[in-house]
Amino acid sequence: MGLLTQLLTLPLAPVRGTVWVLDQVLLTAEREYYDPAPVRAELAALEQRLLDGSIGPDEFDSREDELLDRLEWLEAHRQRLRTDS
Repeated sequence: MGLLTQLLTLPLAPVRGTVWVLDQVLLTAEREYYDPAPVRAELAALEQRLLDGSIGPDEFDSREDELLDRLEWLEAHRQRLRTDS
């Protein structure tokens, strides 16, 4: 029966392959989007800019708040994924 099913569904093989590739692209994009490492790196660069004097304390505080909110949102998303699994 398995061989017969494979033969009958053979014309759908390119579609299944395309769906698999699209699933892999989506998973990779989601991993990159929800990765906190770039946000942490941006926080470190922002602090360095403050220490260098290229930005003022007000701009630093504003941008830092945005980045910390983003990190908090990413952590909440990771927690949701853990509870859903």
